[in-house]
Amino acid sequence: MSLLPDSASYHELVQDCFLAFRGAGLMLSPLDAELVDTWADQGVPVEVVARGIRRAAEAALFDAREGVPAMRSLRACKREVEAEIRKHRGKSAGRGPAEDDAGAQPPDEPVHKRRHGKLKAALRKISREVPALASGADRLVRGLLSHEPADLAEAERHEQTADLLLVRALPFEQRVSLLREARQLAHEAGGVSRRARKIARYFHRAALLRRRLNLPPHW
Repeated sequence: MSLLPDSASYHELVQDCFLAFRGAGLMLSPLDAELVDTWADQGVPVEVVARGIRRAAEAALFDAREGVPAMRSLRACKREVEAEIRKHRGKSAGRGPAEDDAGAQPPDEPVHKRRHGKLKAALRKISREVPALASGADRLVRGLLSHEPADLAEAERHEQTADLLLVRALPFEQRVSLLREARQLAHEAGGVSRRARKIARYFHRAALLRRRLNLPPHW
């Protein structure tokens, strides 16, 4: 059962997400809580904050020293979170009918299509550069990714499935080592919900896989 009730507050949800990605700690500092206050007052969706935290966490994970949390505070994620906020506001602004009729510029490509394209590009890079995974990557492009996702949720399912299948295709010793490290990083977070632990396991597994294969984030 989740440690967070259905009525969990904005602050509790952000804290749960941050501690899961960070992999350590029990609660936010007072300064971090003030930053969450700012985002809450601005009406920023928790999902947008979570995307920024994830971007910061993945970048920090690659530079972290052994035994030291990759991110020391939520404030360390501020730049990435605010970049996601700007993107969210730009997509949410929309255009009125008059602008459409006047021949305004078309809107940006939907997020789920961009993510789909990045994932396909990553798999093609694997096919070229990692012979042991080439056949599996090719099958993913021809099968799972042969059609564009209908929405962001489907794009995320494609990404999770691709990451899982690539992990399974790794040589046995590499696979066991990666899964052990991901599990340890995820389990170091204390006091987070079951959902957050599941997110943390997926995040660390996918981030470690991309680091091992020298791939940029595809989401």
